[in-house]
Amino acid sequence: MAHFAKIDQFGYVTQVIVVANKDTSDAASVEKEHIGAAFCERLFGGTWKQTSYNGNFRKNYAGIGYKYDEQRNAFIPPQPFASWVINELTCQWQAPTPMPTDGKMYTWDEATTSWVEVAAAAA
Repeated sequence: MAHFAKIDQFGYVTQVIVVANKDTSDAASVEKEHIGAAFCERLFGGTWKQTSYNGNFRKNYAGIGYKYDEQRNAFIPPQPFASWVINELTCQWQAPTPMPTDGKMYTWDEATTSWVEVAAAAA
């Protein structure tokens, strides 16, 4: 099985589907992205890019709302906060300061651009 993402005119993912191997393979049963993309285009129209469920290519598995970046050849998730920056290696967003690793739970506070400890619930 292969996974394909429909990309709108602005590069955003609007749909992700699973396509059977027979619809992505050539006569020698070798999977080819262009064959799967053409299959999707015939069925649904639009532009389609293959995505890897395991992140083996295009950095991240595509999801609705992700953006396909042609220069990076990667699917990039939506930016969670304005202060976060893209990690060029993983194409994942990172906070400007790393989250503490002391075992406590934290949430990001964009107003202070810092991690704030989440209070433990009373038992």
